Amino acid sequence: MFSKKEAQQLKTEFWTVFGKAFPRKWLLYDTKIKDFNFKFFADNRQATVSLNLEMSDPDIRAAYIEKLENLENIITEQLPDAVLQREIFLDNGKQITRLVCTLPDVSIYRKEDWRTIFEFFVNRMTAMEEFFHDFEDYLKG
Repeated sequence: MFSKKEAQQLKTEFWTVFGKAFPRKWLLYDTKIKDFNFKFFADNRQATVSLNLEMSDPDIRAAYIEKLENLENIITEQLPDAVLQREIFLDNGKQITRLVCTLPDVSIYRKEDWRTIFEFFVNRMTAMEEFFHDFEDYLKG
C-alpha cells in the first residue's frame, strides 16, 4: 500500500506522463453544450472514458438521452464497448447520465498498466470525439 502522499505523487506522475506522451488538445469541456463534456478517469480498479450529461434539469438531460438513443446503432459501430448509463449518482449526490467505455482490472498505481491505460484513453477518446463531431449539429439542435 501507498501513503496518501505517495498515492498522490503517483497520480500526478500518471497524468503528467500521459500529457507528455500524447500532447494534444482533447475536446473535454469545449463542446459548446452546457454540462455536456468528456472525461478521462483512472483509479486502482479501472480506467474509463466517458461522455457525461451533467444537466441538472431532468427534462433537458432526457432530451439528450433521447438523441443518444436515436444514434445507438452508430454508437455501437464506433464504440462497441460503450454503455449508456442513464442514472449515475456522483459522490456529491448529483445525478448524471453518461456514455462510458471501461477498461477493467488496471490500476493507476501500477506503472506496468500505464501504457495499456494510455492506449485505451487515446483510442476511446478519439472515437468519442469523432462521434461527437460527426453528430454535433444533431446533438446541439
